[in-house]
Amino acid sequence: MKIAMVGSGYVGLVSGACFADFGHDVVCIDKDQSKIDRLHEGVMPIYEPGLDALVESNVKAGRLSFTTSLAEGIEGAAAIFIAVGTPSRRGDGHADLSFVYAVAKEVGENLSGEAVIVTKSTVPVGTGDEVERIIRDTGTAHRFAVVSNPEFLREGAAIGDFKRPDRIVIGAEDDFGREVMREVYRPLFLNESPILFTSRRSSELIKYAANAFLATKITFINEMADLCEKVGANVQDVSRGIGMDNRIGPKFLHAGPGYGGSCFPKDTLALLKTAEDYDSPTRIVEAVVKVNDSRKRAMGRKVLDALGGAEASRGKKVALLGLTFKPNTDDMRASPAIAVAQTLIDAGVQVSAYDPEGMEQARPLMPQVTMCDNPYAAIEGADATVIVTEWDAFRALDFARVKELAAAAVLVDLRNIYNPEDVRALGFTYESIGRA
Repeated sequence: MKIAMVGSGYVGLVSGACFADFGHDVVCIDKDQSKIDRLHEGVMPIYEPGLDALVESNVKAGRLSFTTSLAEGIEGAAAIFIAVGTPSRRGDGHADLSFVYAVAKEVGENLSGEAVIVTKSTVPVGTGDEVERIIRDTGTAHRFAVVSNPEFLREGAAIGDFKRPDRIVIGAEDDFGREVMREVYRPLFLNESPILFTSRRSSELIKYAANAFLATKITFINEMADLCEKVGANVQDVSRGIGMDNRIGPKFLHAGPGYGGSCFPKDTLALLKTAEDYDSPTRIVEAVVKVNDSRKRAMGRKVLDALGGAEASRGKKVALLGLTFKPNTDDMRASPAIAVAQTLIDAGVQVSAYDPEGMEQARPLMPQVTMCDNPYAAIEGADATVIVTEWDAFRALDFARVKELAAAAVLVDLRNIYNPEDVRALGFTYESIGRA
């Protein structure tokens, strides 16, 4: 089957490469000529473990290609996926659907045969209805169906998530759409991956509801961590204790500096706006958004406290280890590190930093932060070292070297990757999240 993937960003490129690996003939389409040129050269526009090798092998096999021409790319395609960005719209927080709708119009104008148009982008409830209307209004004479097929990929583990999914959600309104999508996902169906067919609107809401629930779990355990610090409990024990309950589960119960990334911040906000439009308030999600936003700045204040308070911190230096919102990605969108760094800078603190993959993305977002070539260069002369992102590279720091290079043996661990007793035994002042 020929598949066209409109949008060669994170979701589109990973999905297209995986579909090609299943044996489909995939064309990835993007308006960005420089991105397509780099892809032809084998240069990935994003960092995702294993993606470069997956793309290379399928390009060599002739199953994966790239183009800037939508008309050329969708010709003969049985399934046309829309995988363009839906960022928060400036001013009101609604999802910006202008890219989705522009693609829908261009697809309708260039259809060369019957096809299923699939919204892979994360879109609010009712978007599929509008996409269908836009395509119909182009006057196309070809049979088409519009289907919702949300993605559930974790950055840093996206290829595994695509090939071994918890579930595949397909929102379709007719048999034509359902049958084409069964063929698209037939390789996974043979592996007994569960496929859930729903209405199109239910599928669109499933994506937002899932992300809002996961964001709620993160925010809940972060609040429990604050309470643990007040009462002398250990949030890791609390997390294990509640996570062993099958009704709750252990995932997304790791206390930290707050959630970030490309999905949770914008999707929770978009869900709030949708709920407001339909006069159906989502008070829990509203609280989650507010608590998470305030937590990031609070983590900066936690570092200032470790330095002796805001006044005592002025003129001191802090080293940030990890800038991306999570490890194994170069994604800086809504990363807690941005707010932490800005809180420190506002207090007159000099900030240096190191991240294994994210510094190129971080530089324009954090112009006052000195980027370093390795963690020890960032630590040199620092009055406090702060672990913001739990990259594997930071899990076995040479503490003798850290102590020698740093101005003070102070470690603030915002990801709880070290044992407090072990670090304190080495002569460090150690602060973590939700632990005494």
